Amino acid sequence: MSLINPVVQKWIDEAKQDPEGFWGRAAEQLPWFRKWDRVLDWTPPTFKWFVGGQTNLAYNALDYHVKRGWGGHTALIYVNERGEHEVFTYAQMLRQVEKLAAALRGMGIQKGDRITLYMPVMPEAIMLMLASVRIGAIHSVVFAGFGAKALADRIQASGSRLVFATDVTYRKGKNVPLKDIVDVALDSVPNEVEHVIVLSRAGEAPMKEDRDLRWSEFLSRANGQSSSYEPMESNEPAFILATSGTTAKPKLVIHTHGGYQVHIHSMGKWVFGLKPTDVWWSSSDIGWIVGHSYIVYAPLIAGATTVAFEGALDYPSPETHWATLIEDFRVTGIFTSPTAVRLLMRYGDEPLSKVDHSYLERVFCAGEVLNAPAWEWLQKTILKDKVPVIDHMWQTETGGPIFANPYGLGMLPIKPGSATIPLPGIEAQVVTPEGEPCAPNEKGIMVLKRPFPGLTPALWGEPDRYGRDYWSKLPGVYYTGDSAHIDEDGYVWFAGRADEIIKIAGHRIGTIEVETAFLTHPAVAESGVVGRPDQVRGEVISAFVVLKQGFSPSEELKQVLLDTVRHELGPVAVVGDLNFVNMVPKTRSGKIMRRVLNPMSVRSGSDTVLFVRGRTSGKRLAVPMDPPFEWAGGRYLASSLGTTRGCRELRDGGDGEFRVGRHKQNIGAGFHRHHGSLCGREFLRDAVHCERIRND
Repeated sequence: MSLINPVVQKWIDEAKQDPEGFWGRAAEQLPWFRKWDRVLDWTPPTFKWFVGGQTNLAYNALDYHVKRGWGGHTALIYVNERGEHEVFTYAQMLRQVEKLAAALRGMGIQKGDRITLYMPVMPEAIMLMLASVRIGAIHSVVFAGFGAKALADRIQASGSRLVFATDVTYRKGKNVPLKDIVDVALDSVPNEVEHVIVLSRAGEAPMKEDRDLRWSEFLSRANGQSSSYEPMESNEPAFILATSGTTAKPKLVIHTHGGYQVHIHSMGKWVFGLKPTDVWWSSSDIGWIVGHSYIVYAPLIAGATTVAFEGALDYPSPETHWATLIEDFRVTGIFTSPTAVRLLMRYGDEPLSKVDHSYLERVFCAGEVLNAPAWEWLQKTILKDKVPVIDHMWQTETGGPIFANPYGLGMLPIKPGSATIPLPGIEAQVVTPEGEPCAPNEKGIMVLKRPFPGLTPALWGEPDRYGRDYWSKLPGVYYTGDSAHIDEDGYVWFAGRADEIIKIAGHRIGTIEVETAFLTHPAVAESGVVGRPDQVRGEVISAFVVLKQGFSPSEELKQVLLDTVRHELGPVAVVGDLNFVNMVPKTRSGKIMRRVLNPMSVRSGSDTVLFVRGRTSGKRLAVPMDPPFEWAGGRYLASSLGTTRGCRELRDGGDGEFRVGRHKQNIGAGFHRHHGSLCGREFLRDAVHCERIRND
């Protein structure tokens, strides 16, 4: 008996039989200034959706609702970790966005111009995004946790005329400076932008004459300017956004006014069940695609109330903001990440068990696979099986969900750890590295067989790279880069990135499978694993485990965890070494950075040790790191440093010296700097990367 109910199956079948008719009907659910002439114009590798149609993201998010009499409904609730909050109706939001749109025009910003936002999750940033797309400009939001180099790269790649920043963001009770980072970034790319507009929250920020403007000065530029919206052809860009991956050169993904809007609105209904009466909280950041799609655009297009939270989810306590938003503001739907779930799980059951969840209807997770133990903790222990916890999968490039349990159409049985099925309108397949279809339960590479409206049609400024990276690795299909298998029920199981599969004695095992096995033990809050070379088996597993509060590292616990993995996965899962750590390194979007788990720092009492492993030999050295250096949040911290710096100098001359600012760290003989990597003579030609050092 099929687990896919008839209603969902009907949607899937209709989309396969007539893809263009299917997406055309989806597009008709939205207002258009002018209907399209053609649903799809596909000229591989790129494509256009709803050709000739005219729309505007900001108009459909605000003006449309005010005109239909919904202006008094709450559009945005802003809450920060300090307990402050603001509430805006649709009419109030529209008025503020109109002012910002006029001010942008007063700064000379026109249709097609780019602006960069380096701001936290806050009302002014959200309204500025809407104002930008309202006038046909293109925004590029940079996560307000990136350092100067990442910011400079994104400003330069986008060709932005203006940069908007706050002086600080709020993080765990501290004011974290942002304007200083903007200054350093622009020093490295002089004359790149015309002006920096600064919104001060903690006093007067340092200003550079002739370049920097205060927020009030920016707003004054609205005088005499039009605040009207710009009708946009469906395929004109609304925004560009760097992918959240860890490649050296950021890829700026383009999303459009038409196709992107149709996709996120459709998936908002089909997957999340978004409706105008919802109070919807996505705990992401506007610097990521989730923040764009499901903090800002889709909830507002649906006429719902969207919640924007700034700060650390577990500060001052793990339940504080969870309780405030769910009990006081009566949140009905939550979109969070597996990383956030595992973070809260570290504090045990008590904090969240005290919260009244009676208004909450559903919870969704994405970003990484929601491991079965984390799902069970939230679904059963905290929510008592009264609220479904639903995993799903998508990418920056797809704009919105592509694999999910279609809650809004008809929820299917949940298989913990599975992203469920390819959604209606998404034609997916798992194939071998040679492009041949895989059998059920056979691991391979997930590909998409045809475009859909949310899929990015191009990379900003790099048309050749788009075809090369996405459509040429396996000819004729879109390469997601993810390893997966589809089981006998048609459910999709992701195992990690395709290049992160561990091959042990000829057996292929996914990093996520091993990490999930560790999480089945009640002492484990989080884990990260990679493969390392082994002379006998080819590769074995190198594991890094974070323990929950109340558990301490020991040889006995290490053996129990090794036995747990063996019990879950069998003797093929050979763990070569297991390290207890305070945390595993993550990207700024919360994904585990498995590629840097080889050079890993481990706290042991008051000592910090940098484990350096050769990439090909697998040989490892332990290098003590003296205070004030320590490992936290996937970075080395030097408590007295005030700026973000990389590994600036590793002197070769018998003693290697790690220099950051005025601080020096002896890392022992035999190391030298070579092409941006830390090389050890004992490793012959092996190279390992230096981790960055920053002040958190």
